[in-house]
Amino acid sequence: MADKEEIKEHILKKYGEIARANSQQGCCDTGCGCCGSPLDAGNESIKAGYTKEDLGNVISEANMGLGCGNPIYAAKLKRGETVLDLGSGGGFDCFLARMQVGETGQVIGVDMTSDMILLARKNAEKSGYSNVEFRLREIEHLPVADGTVDVIISNCVINLSLDKEQVFKDAFRVLKPEGRLCISDIVATAELPEELKNDIAMRVGCVAGAEYFGNIEAMLKSAGFINIRMTPKDNSREIISSWVPDKNAEDYVASYIIEATK
Repeated sequence: MADKEEIKEHILKKYGEIARANSQQGCCDTGCGCCGSPLDAGNESIKAGYTKEDLGNVISEANMGLGCGNPIYAAKLKRGETVLDLGSGGGFDCFLARMQVGETGQVIGVDMTSDMILLARKNAEKSGYSNVEFRLREIEHLPVADGTVDVIISNCVINLSLDKEQVFKDAFRVLKPEGRLCISDIVATAELPEELKNDIAMRVGCVAGAEYFGNIEAMLKSAGFINIRMTPKDNSREIISSWVPDKNAEDYVASYIIEATK
């Protein structure tokens, strides 16, 4: 089994490749190794819960079809709010959030992959957004001041973290009192078979790093969150099976919307 540093380097390498390819075909088209055939980013985003209007409102280079849900829909953002996106990729969710918080709001994207940050900044410049910014850092140690964020979003990223408990602790730190966490992620619903758990391609493909949903709830409580709600996505099995055909991964992991309050 690969050690933590090897896993982290593999994740950085693969998502850097995706960013450099400026892919609109999703993870599988750029060699994540988790799927048998290329996927269309637009179709994958529709499957995850976005609308055709969402896709039309955001620069196409920002959407790489890497999500497993739609945290923007669940977050119910308001004008003037400050939003933080953990693992912001090409900026797709950040740009959708910006449409809801408006000119008086602020959107911050954080990603550990320098190529993703460069791509997102380029996309923000093309879109003419002055109140959307992207910062390079690991999501376990956010480059954000204490108590300054209204809403934290994330889409299929925290499962990639090697220290999820620290992610939730730092998320709690940067939220304002009564601030909201609203993320879409892959969580484990049963014990993963060893062949999935130890497959580094499955780690990059958002399967092997999934934490058991009961442990996620315990981590959130330990960090200080209240009003925790974990809701499985209706078409979760369809999403997972399209990523990992013929491995029955959908029997062990599922896409959830996870909400909590500080």
